[in-house]
Amino acid sequence: MILVADTTYYQYIIDIFEKYSSFGPVLAILLPMIEAFLPFLPLFAFVFANAASFGFWPGFFYSWLGSCIGTILVFLLVRKYGQTRFFRFLHRHPRIERLIHWMDDRGFGPIFLVFCFPFTPSALVNVVAALSKINILDFILALVLGKIVMIGSVSFIGYDLQSFFRSPMKTFIVLVVIAFMWLLGKFVERKLGLTEHSKIDMDGKDERWGRKRRKRRSNG
Repeated sequence: MILVADTTYYQYIIDIFEKYSSFGPVLAILLPMIEAFLPFLPLFAFVFANAASFGFWPGFFYSWLGSCIGTILVFLLVRKYGQTRFFRFLHRHPRIERLIHWMDDRGFGPIFLVFCFPFTPSALVNVVAALSKINILDFILALVLGKIVMIGSVSFIGYDLQSFFRSPMKTFIVLVVIAFMWLLGKFVERKLGLTEHSKIDMDGKDERWGRKRRKRRSNG
């Protein structure tokens, strides 16, 4: 009975991915690209679905291309309009401004690390990087390399869907790997000062940093 249920569920999932793949690469590229503009959408699920529907290499490429294009477009838009009234409130926030200046000094490394993991606030880092003075070529290099790591690992998990139903042990291992990636991503997020807990820890630093800037301005 359990075997029949598992087989039926597996066939149902396969039918979904076959219908998804019938839309071709356009939708496979478009969904990760839209996620860059709407970060609440599940990029992890899009990458997984692309790999399961098109195979490892095509699915990986479609996800990587769409995500990189969308992220670069957001970066360019924020950089162009970052000084407008819509984004001006960000510059008034001491913590955001400190992150911007910190990004100016250490741009490539933090961006690369954040884009390596699927459960980090990459959209926030994208906006902060655009508001900073980081060279666009350095940003793109960190982006494309980081996305290769993240999307490649998720695609590897998702491309062989059938094995999940045949090997419960592999399912367990994959779930452990996903949990590890989540924890590692949160560790990187906290180290970079992007979490709410980090905000509490750094409030005093932000206040002191803001006082120093105001003092330098008054002396100037």
